[in-house]
Amino acid sequence: MEIHLESQGPHIALVTIDNPPRYNAMTREMLAELARLWDELEKSVCRCIVIQGAGDKAFTSGADVSGDLSAEEDKARVINRALLKTSSFRKPIIAAVNGVCAGGGVELLLSTDVRIAADHARFGLPEVKWSIYPFGGATVKLVRQIGYVHAMDLLLTGRLVDAHYAREIGLVNRVVPGAKVRDEALASAELIARNSPSAVQAVKQQISATLAEHALARETLDQTLGDAVRESPHFTEGVAAFREKREPVYRDSG
Repeated sequence: MEIHLESQGPHIALVTIDNPPRYNAMTREMLAELARLWDELEKSVCRCIVIQGAGDKAFTSGADVSGDLSAEEDKARVINRALLKTSSFRKPIIAAVNGVCAGGGVELLLSTDVRIAADHARFGLPEVKWSIYPFGGATVKLVRQIGYVHAMDLLLTGRLVDAHYAREIGLVNRVVPGAKVRDEALASAELIARNSPSAVQAVKQQISATLAEHALARETLDQTLGDAVRESPHFTEGVAAFREKREPVYRDSG
């Protein structure tokens, strides 16, 4: 269970989320490492970053729900940086999605700039099924990126959609055969890296700053709502059902 960083030529960095047995779910330690890597890459000479999941089954299913689910302010700060929820980031990021992209995986996806999906990839935000509030940025960013009705459909139903539907609603750019996802992402990174890094990073920083400012303005409410969900009896039932691999049973709370 690691986050790997390797170079693909002088100007391209490849980040791999590596936890295939759990669909590349990220532990708190992995999230902390990803947050650290963003800091390192922002200061580096790389001109474009490609992020992928290990294997061909998943990009990432987000946070590891079998582990620590607490969200104190210091832990939330690390998660926010890992998912680039409220950060202005000046290096372009390309997502190579070779499989399931769910929960925090979608929230990480929303902080990338170009998205290449395998034809077998699936996307969704199943948090509400398990009484988890999606506080990694989806409630703020998704409406802006794919529109109100599509965002609410994904957020409220918790259903998974296929790659072609994701392209249709503007969640991803292109859909290619699974074997070509990484090569397609790296080819796009090469195109970006050939351009003026000053101009590219200025464009990215301006747009990233605008999105980050909006997310930051909603951060207090996001934290309050997330805390309220975690304090509810539904949260206890939802997480227990997820860990026991059964359907949750939610009772009226009065």
